Amino acid sequence: MKRSSVIGAVLALVVLTAAAGAMLYAGPGPAPGGSAQDSGGEEFPTESSTDEGGSTESGTTAAEPFTFTVDETTECGTTCRDVTATLNNERNETATGVTTYTRIYAGENDTDTDDVVWEGTVDVGTLEGGASHTATERVELSLLDAGKVSQNDGWITIVTTVESDDGTVTFRESRRV
Repeated sequence: MKRSSVIGAVLALVVLTAAAGAMLYAGPGPAPGGSAQDSGGEEFPTESSTDEGGSTESGTTAAEPFTFTVDETTECGTTCRDVTATLNNERNETATGVTTYTRIYAGENDTDTDDVVWEGTVDVGTLEGGASHTATERVELSLLDAGKVSQNDGWITIVTTVESDDGTVTFRESRRV
């Protein structure tokens, strides 16, 4: 076998091993929605963290119209998680036109759109006063995106914006996964 063929085979093995290591190391964090390709380049409301409803870090304040919690995260593969999350309408009034937009960024406190590894949208519709909406969504990362998370020591930033006809509120938190 030629020396260049052996070097090429060794390089391919090193790249595959690094990719597999990144997959094993970097599981995605929780967030509801679809894949990073869902928005098709459209403006994604999580880009602004100070909308009408305000912004919070890792939760909400009593004045917020909604609360958002991650209830359960179940592994469905090396770079896959099934995530169950609940949106609560904290007001007495019915909320209409409710949609959640979630983005996951590779890195701690990072919201650079170049670092988006996953995004998704859930149309909730109408949510009665005091009611909740619970959904389970699959979060899957590509090898490249899992590698980005790994390069950031396993840190991700999750930004979820809840839009309704009455206003918008954004939740942001960083987690090591």
